[in-house]
Amino acid sequence: MNESLAHLPRKVVSGGMLLLDEAGRLLILKPTYKDGWEIPGGLAEAGESPWQAAHREVLEEIGLDRLAGALLSVEWRPPMEHVGDGVHFIFDGGLVTAAEAAALSLQASEIAEARFLPPEEACALLPDRLAARVRPALAVRPHGPPVYLEAGQVRGGPGFPGAQTG
Repeated sequence: MNESLAHLPRKVVSGGMLLLDEAGRLLILKPTYKDGWEIPGGLAEAGESPWQAAHREVLEEIGLDRLAGALLSVEWRPPMEHVGDGVHFIFDGGLVTAAEAAALSLQASEIAEARFLPPEEACALLPDRLAARVRPALAVRPHGPPVYLEAGQVRGGPGFPGAQTG
């Protein structure tokens, strides 16, 4: 590798999916490996796009073979302890039918529980950093345009309440 390229910054990239049931309830997951709740999705592997990561993670975590739909939000997060900064994408996963919900197969090594909850109840269980990303994504679903956030603050999205410029 060229020495100048070796010093380029590394970013954490993830792809998540908003999946709602026919009653409009949001699917959240309780991981086995950390406290709190998450939305389906996860970190992209080397050479994998956020869209591909969302698809792979949803299939692995809950057994639902669902391609990610429209981009709902992109968020940049500053570095956290032991982790560099990150860029996190949320895609629309569409509606989960009652039959699909009944057939969800949780990856036992990673997912302890799955719940469909009204969006505000679901967001109340999510870590603050993730809820700050999910709420604007829900607000622009299903017709967009996507919203851009930095550290939980909306920075872009035409006409989005609270959008800041500059």
